[in-house]
Amino acid sequence: MQIINSLVNWLNIKRMYQIELFKKHPVDVQQEQLFKLINKAANTEWGKKYGYHSVDSVEKFQERVPISRYEDFKPYIDRLLKGETNILWPGSIRWFAKSSGTTSDKSKFIPVSKEALENCHFRGGKDTLAIYFSNYPDSKLYSGKGLTLGGSQQINKINNKSFYGDLSAILIDNMPFWTYFVKAPRQDIALMAEWEEKLEKLSEATISENITNINGVPSWMLVLLKHILKKTGKSNILEVWPNLELFVHGGVSFAPYQEQFRKIIPSDKMHYMEAYNASEGFFAIQDSPYRKDMLLMLDYGVFYEFVPMDELEKDHPKALTLDEVETDTNYAIVISTNGGLWRYMIGDTIRFTSTFPHKIKISGRTKHFINAFGEEVIIDNAENALKKACEKTGAIIKEYTAAPVYMGTESKGTHEWIVEFEKEPNDLEYFRHVLDNALQSINSDYEAKRYKDITLELPLVHQAKPGLFYQWMKKRGKLGGQNKVPRLSNDRKYIDDLLEMNG
Repeated sequence: MQIINSLVNWLNIKRMYQIELFKKHPVDVQQEQLFKLINKAANTEWGKKYGYHSVDSVEKFQERVPISRYEDFKPYIDRLLKGETNILWPGSIRWFAKSSGTTSDKSKFIPVSKEALENCHFRGGKDTLAIYFSNYPDSKLYSGKGLTLGGSQQINKINNKSFYGDLSAILIDNMPFWTYFVKAPRQDIALMAEWEEKLEKLSEATISENITNINGVPSWMLVLLKHILKKTGKSNILEVWPNLELFVHGGVSFAPYQEQFRKIIPSDKMHYMEAYNASEGFFAIQDSPYRKDMLLMLDYGVFYEFVPMDELEKDHPKALTLDEVETDTNYAIVISTNGGLWRYMIGDTIRFTSTFPHKIKISGRTKHFINAFGEEVIIDNAENALKKACEKTGAIIKEYTAAPVYMGTESKGTHEWIVEFEKEPNDLEYFRHVLDNALQSINSDYEAKRYKDITLELPLVHQAKPGLFYQWMKKRGKLGGQNKVPRLSNDRKYIDDLLEMNG
């Protein structure tokens, strides 16, 4: 074990030096990444179509290649799924991550090349640990095992050469053999398709293990931890795993779940790190224990561009590079990757908290907001307002979603929320008023629409019965793994279904 720790420490120190380099020279590193991608793909069908052989500047790349969404790439990806080669990226693509995001009810199949696996996704995982050990050099993480709560989608065959599944399942299936000595549970359990059966088997398999670190989406990790407590009769998780010290989380905002985790893991020595890992790539890691933002990882074979939100609806939106972005502005992310995605808008929005080094916070989704009356409420607004309402009323939120109530002939518009509480507020009506006031203080557009109730009235807040969101996700076949509760919607499809179930 001492030899392993020494080797890991040496590798981590070397990598931290490389990270410091790209923090100091972000624009140069990003341009280097872009031209590596262009040169690699120059002889592909896509590269020939857009003349990659003669692209010699970022500006020329932006002029020639349009910003695209999944629908634009779908004809190419359909051909890749059938086994065609050399289309978006050199050679064949063997793996496809079936996206279970909330932007569309239809499945997306994101190509995952060998380079994307090794140089982006796996490298992101290694860097998360390198950064953690840099912050906590006395960590005993390797004295036990890590538990990754991945998706509930097994690897499925497309043809004799190609496979699809949740990204987490693809990563588990491609991990080096030696990781099985430091991971739990067994692969056959980790990749089980049926969530509730998997929950039981996973609990049984890990209760007696020395788990030092856990990794997954906060909402589903809480379900697992509570199931383990119920199964063992223990009062907190440290009674089951006394050496637990790290939770690497991502997928959804941690803010609504923070108090629940502190309650279930009552220790000042427990650490939390956010990682921004999507089917399309691994993008950012929380590198400071004292800040809630994440360092944008610039040398993973991903070239970044950022579209200001007021450009989104234009036919030819202007995309900015790293040297052009500003702090506290919402941008939609556009990526070009070593998986063969070119100027691809992934649907997430971020804002920069720092531009030297480049640090970000996820602020929402390009399709997940409420803007029925010009109020432009994004997920980041909602999270901060709910946090304030919880602080003022002693509440702890488990899940929530919100949508507009449209104006009628005799009525004004408003927002309608349905919230499932882990701990109920001492006064729901006061919670409602604090939520409204907090949104007004955070979002000037919302404040303007609320002025004297001229456009928007005080929001409606419904208390969900216990387990409502879990039963709703189960009904939709979206239990476990990377599935997420839609937080905000500009229509009433989700909330009407939930309100009907709530009775």
